[in-house]
Amino acid sequence: MSVQERKERERAERERLIVATARELAEQQGWDAVTTRRLAERIEYSQPVLYSHFRGKREIIGAIALEGAAELAAAVRTATAAAKGPHGRAYALARAYLDFAARNPAVYDAIFQLDGGLPYAQEDTPEPLKDAFAALLECLGEVAGDGVDPGLFTETFWAALHGLATLTRAGRLPPEHTERRTRLLVDRLTVV
Repeated sequence: MSVQERKERERAERERLIVATARELAEQQGWDAVTTRRLAERIEYSQPVLYSHFRGKREIIGAIALEGAAELAAAVRTATAAAKGPHGRAYALARAYLDFAARNPAVYDAIFQLDGGLPYAQEDTPEPLKDAFAALLECLGEVAGDGVDPGLFTETFWAALHGLATLTRAGRLPPEHTERRTRLLVDRLTVV
C-alpha cells in the first residue's frame, strides 16, 4: 500500500468516526449537543482536523442524512420483500418507515427536518436520497390506482407517513393508536 493510499484510508476512517460520533451524540442528547468543539473532544482530534473533513455542523448533518437515507431504503426494501401482495407490501412499507423514524429520531431529523445543505427533488439530488424515494415508489407505485401518477401518489403517502411520525414523536398523537392509524392510512389510500 502506498503512502497516498494509507493517507486516504486514514482520512476516510476519520470521516466515518466523525459521522458516527455526531450521530451517536445527536441520538443521545439531541442536535443542540452536536458542536464541533464537542465532536473534536470526543474523537480526540483538534477542531482544525474536523474542519478539514467538514466545513461545519451543516455538512455533518448532510452526511448523516445520506447515511440514514440509505438505511431507510434498505429497511423499506427488506420489509416489503417479505410481505405478500401489493396491500401487504404497502403496509410493511408504512410500518418500516414509522419504525425507522421512531428508532432513529436524530437521523430522521437529519434526513427530513434539518438543513444539511442537500438538494431534494432536483436533478442534483444525491443518490442515497433518490434511492430512498425509489424504495417507496417501487412499492407504492403498484397501489396508486389507475390514472394516478405513481410519483405524486408516493409523495402524498410519504407526506402522510411523515406527519404520523413527527406528530407521534412530538406527543401530538397518542402512540397507542399508531397501529390503527397506519392501517387506516394504508386501507384508505391504496388501491389494489
